[in-house]
Amino acid sequence: MVRSFAFTTQGRLHTKDIDAFLMPTLLADTNLFLWVDLEDPTPEESTFYLDGVFHFHPLSIEDCVTESSSPKVEEYLPKEGDRFTPYLFIVIHAVDYSRKDGVFATSELNFFLGKNFLVTYHVVPLKSVSVTSERCLRSNVHIARAPDRVAHTLLDTLVDNYRPALEELSIEIGDLEDQVLHRPDAETLDHIIQIKKEVLHLRQIIGPQREVLARFASGEFKLIRAHLVPYYRNVYDALHHISELAQSYTDSLTGILQVYLNMSSNQTGEVIKLLTLFTIVTMPLMMIGTWYGMNFKNMPELEGGYWIVLGVMLASTVATCWYFKKRKWF
Repeated sequence: MVRSFAFTTQGRLHTKDIDAFLMPTLLADTNLFLWVDLEDPTPEESTFYLDGVFHFHPLSIEDCVTESSSPKVEEYLPKEGDRFTPYLFIVIHAVDYSRKDGVFATSELNFFLGKNFLVTYHVVPLKSVSVTSERCLRSNVHIARAPDRVAHTLLDTLVDNYRPALEELSIEIGDLEDQVLHRPDAETLDHIIQIKKEVLHLRQIIGPQREVLARFASGEFKLIRAHLVPYYRNVYDALHHISELAQSYTDSLTGILQVYLNMSSNQTGEVIKLLTLFTIVTMPLMMIGTWYGMNFKNMPELEGGYWIVLGVMLASTVATCWYFKKRKWF
């Protein structure tokens, strides 16, 4: 699906769903800004718009249509013979967390940001894109005055969408703490390890994205106007806070894992303690019974002998239990 919008420099919608043959004319108009969103386009559509209309560099087109696990930003400046104008190519990732599956799903969003155009490319529908397009189309919101403003709104919305995923993860970790304290079992251990792997995955996503946004926040690129740099810095700060939350979740999961191991060790210790006590309590019975039954070639029917032995065995057992009780061993 291809969506296209043309906005004036005042942020008003000029036209939408633009015919492809009109796009070069609109790009030549310095009073307009063109946004083309490619959602799960066909190979033919990708080639037509990315190469035929905007003439982007072949390497950035290849990076765009090929799924990448690493966020990045690259600046492309035209050389002699190139048909494209200067632009930034950005790869960023949105995340979603499902408590049912217990995994983070990542969705790639690609930007081509120029002086008077923005091209976004993504395979799956993204909330950040739909929300931003709705905000751009409102007549009382003027975020569509320039492509760097819209790019900031897309990045800001994308980072904000991390929060529901983190809240779900926080609830999941809270449930894990309850399970460890009340129902520690092998399934709980598997769950802890799985969530810890997913948090590590999240940190691996956030780390490179922080580096990308740090370059915007530092004002490295001329296509990002100076008065918008603080806004990008604010997005960077939000992502930095999310990174710190992910680190705290890692620490919490490490603590939960340690509690689980301690609980398992305590349970094992209780079992060993019970078996040891049982062995010690029954030891007088075995020793006396064995000695009494093996020290006679022919067992004599001593008068009251069995009762005496039974009494000694009972007394020794009771004495052993009383001693353990006094020492509060059980």
